[in-house]
Amino acid sequence: MSKLEFLIAFRYLKSKRKEGFISVITLFSFIGIIIGVATLIIVMSVMNGFHHELVGRILGVNSHITIQSYQKSGIKNYSQIINEIAKNEYVKSVNPMVESQVMFNSNNGSFGGIARGIKQDDLQNKDLIKNNLIAGKFYSDQDKNKIIMGSNLAQNLNLNIGDKVKIISATTNKTILGNIPRIKSYEISGIFQTGLYEYDLTMIFMPLEAAQIHFKYKNSASHIEIFSSDLNLLSDIKYDIYQILRNDIATLNINDWQEANRSFIDALKIERTVMFLILTLIILVAAFNIISSLIMLVNDKKKNIACLRVMGMSQSNIIKIFLISGGIIGFIGTILGLIIGVLFSNNINSIKEWLDNMTDSSLFDPTIYFLSHLPSKVFISDVIIIVMMSILISFIATIYPALKASKTNPAEILK
Repeated sequence: MSKLEFLIAFRYLKSKRKEGFISVITLFSFIGIIIGVATLIIVMSVMNGFHHELVGRILGVNSHITIQSYQKSGIKNYSQIINEIAKNEYVKSVNPMVESQVMFNSNNGSFGGIARGIKQDDLQNKDLIKNNLIAGKFYSDQDKNKIIMGSNLAQNLNLNIGDKVKIISATTNKTILGNIPRIKSYEISGIFQTGLYEYDLTMIFMPLEAAQIHFKYKNSASHIEIFSSDLNLLSDIKYDIYQILRNDIATLNINDWQEANRSFIDALKIERTVMFLILTLIILVAAFNIISSLIMLVNDKKKNIACLRVMGMSQSNIIKIFLISGGIIGFIGTILGLIIGVLFSNNINSIKEWLDNMTDSSLFDPTIYFLSHLPSKVFISDVIIIVMMSILISFIATIYPALKASKTNPAEILK
């Protein structure tokens, strides 16, 4: 493409009117491209952030693979199973756990949740818990009446370090008055905040031996947690576990974190795909505006096109002029949209806080969205796909008007 073709294309984009640099329709298509690209980048970044944060926090609290007993008595030979599984070179760590649904009770009310009994060292291997203990300290394995709890649960029950909370178990004791729930008071030694609202609202951790006594898992565990050094090798590890447990497999359930959260993860993937397709329509609408503006430009410049043809320009030169005109709109609009989208995505929490202050409301309620902040993660691959798609759609939109301009008969127009 020659300098002359670029010069004519730029001049054709200028409006003869005094209202602005380009015509109104061209301006709308230009703004449409900017909004479409920026919106796509922002939404994809937020969806990526949601997926990354949720998966990271789920794996920060839960294990990669979990073995659970169907029997009320739990897994009796858990020590032997742990020793066998630990021999796998891809297994990072294995630990027993007792888990039960309970009711938390204090002077300020009651709340349902989950109690997990786990050894101190195993709990501190969970970096999300270890790095987010906002008050107090971890219990020791010798403690029989100390626990750590989520920040939102402590806030709802108005509890602090050193306060006592009653844990009411679903397991019961048989008495002459009938079955009575097992109740015991525990002292709060620490408070954690994972950033995942649901976990911080419903979960406590307690010493393994205390949980075994409270929930009637004498010398047994309800679960075995397995952590892998590579998440891509979970299927191989599960195969080895099946071989180890082949004699007890009828009483045990083995599943990994993806199976346990499959519906949630699949919903995120579907939502991400649907949002991408819907927001792409903004760019398509802008592309139709490019088509209409270029067709109007061709009709307006028929005399100029005829003169250029008479002066020696070929049909291909005319096509290039109008391809450049539409390409300029698409390219510059895409680049501006890219800049706005990336800047907005990287500062989305600051913008959210500003909007919260302006509207005096919470635009991102953690009770609904699970996370305590609005996550955003810009992937270069997504940005490249969005930018290339936008430029390609803009270029395709210029083809018909460019061909229409090239087929102009100079003789008829000049006559």
